[in-house]
Amino acid sequence: MIARNVLNLPDKYVLLIALISGAFITLSFAPFNVWPITLVSLIAFALLLKEQPLKNVLWRSFAFGVGFYCAGIHWIYTSIHHFGGASPLFAAFLVFIFACFMAVIFCIPFYIFGKWFSYNRFAITLALPACWMMGEWIRTWLLTGFPWLYLGYAHLNTWLAGWAPVAGVISISFILVFGAGVIAEWLWRYRSDSIKNISLVILSSCAILFWVMGAGLKTITWAEPDTKPITVGMVQPNIDQSIKLSFNQASTIAALNQLRELSNDLWKNNWVIWPEAAIPTSLTYHDALPFLEEINKQASLNESALFTGVIYEDREQQKYYNSVAGLGNGYGFYHKRRLVPFGEYVPLEDQLRGLIEFFNLPTSFIHVGPQDQHGLIANGVRITPAICYEIVYPDLIATAAKETQVLLSVNNLGWFLDSIQSKQFMQMAQMRALETGRYLVYSTNNGPSAIIDNKGKILSKSDSFKAQTFTGTIYAVKDWTPFMIVTSGPIVLLATLILLALATPQMLRKPEASTG
Repeated sequence: MIARNVLNLPDKYVLLIALISGAFITLSFAPFNVWPITLVSLIAFALLLKEQPLKNVLWRSFAFGVGFYCAGIHWIYTSIHHFGGASPLFAAFLVFIFACFMAVIFCIPFYIFGKWFSYNRFAITLALPACWMMGEWIRTWLLTGFPWLYLGYAHLNTWLAGWAPVAGVISISFILVFGAGVIAEWLWRYRSDSIKNISLVILSSCAILFWVMGAGLKTITWAEPDTKPITVGMVQPNIDQSIKLSFNQASTIAALNQLRELSNDLWKNNWVIWPEAAIPTSLTYHDALPFLEEINKQASLNESALFTGVIYEDREQQKYYNSVAGLGNGYGFYHKRRLVPFGEYVPLEDQLRGLIEFFNLPTSFIHVGPQDQHGLIANGVRITPAICYEIVYPDLIATAAKETQVLLSVNNLGWFLDSIQSKQFMQMAQMRALETGRYLVYSTNNGPSAIIDNKGKILSKSDSFKAQTFTGTIYAVKDWTPFMIVTSGPIVLLATLILLALATPQMLRKPEASTG
């Protein structure tokens, strides 16, 4: 009854509550890590959608989504303003427009909720978590995907982390929304005659059981590491992003000299890692061959494998790829398969190029790499490479890791300076290690770089915005986690079956009503 009275407020106040509830979820992710606030926001969201017509459901979910994305990805402002040349006001406006666009995508599953389930007795306990989970899955592939701000990322250190190697990050999101929906249902029925409903008691028991099972699953090591250590040295050059984009000969030579000097003490390691686009973008792989041949010889003499980010030019096809190349005892090329919109390619290029400097970034000419690529190899160990943005795709990494024993993430996060983006990004990378049971070598241009173990824990990391070298030890892992075998398919199927089961009685009743 209390919840129902609150929702009798005028629409503008209800939309404001939705907006604020969505924005507060950002506090559950890194660097804040106040995960209980997610439950509070989700409880409010569930109550806002309970027994509402479709129009209200869409407006409230849209307001929630705008708050969710404005707060959660406000760091895009940094790249648009500082490196894209947009004025502060216009950059903020573009961030808002992007947040609204993402909020529209966020609303897609809630159209189904409002159309079919808002008045269902299990609306916020079963239909809502199923729709939320479907939404997260949709955002992994729709328009190439933007799989950011999944609720499960905030639970790397809670009992729910045990579900990650079993069913992936979106399964944790389902459990969170399910639990919040159950609490919201209790609040909705407070002091009402139906509070002792047996189905609600059963659902409450299931919500508790999910957490307890997560604690048990967390103790299981699904994929056992080998016993032979692999020593890794990483170069963090900390080259300013504006210098990277300058295409100046002097700065290019200085960057190559810095890579050479910083690597001198690292050749004793089995692997040496340079970050994404370590070779300045003014040089393609072929242009940099004299320097790379020198480094290749140095790595080979020390029986070390070097992997570096570089722009690769396919001169026959006249295509450019954001790539990782292996040198010395490292073998293979990998071309990035998930590109960053506007950073590496421009959607609606003919219409947008020339409007502002942001749409003319000199790196926005990259082509999508082939989908059937194999990993890299170093001293007999197969590696799944992920170039920057790719590490946030759960199924992409889980599928690729079936053929490999170690994850390698090379990144250039200088676009976003010292914002929360780098903290969120590392948190997502940790989840990929946990889901696959693989050690992750996490290399960045500006830091922090890190060694992450097969449980998603940071073993050691470097400082941010400091040119330095960094070493650590990892282990190859050959076994598969359950999530690597099934990926997100079963959990998406579960959500579909829940919605069908709830909708079927309603569909069967309609013909009866029309003949009576």
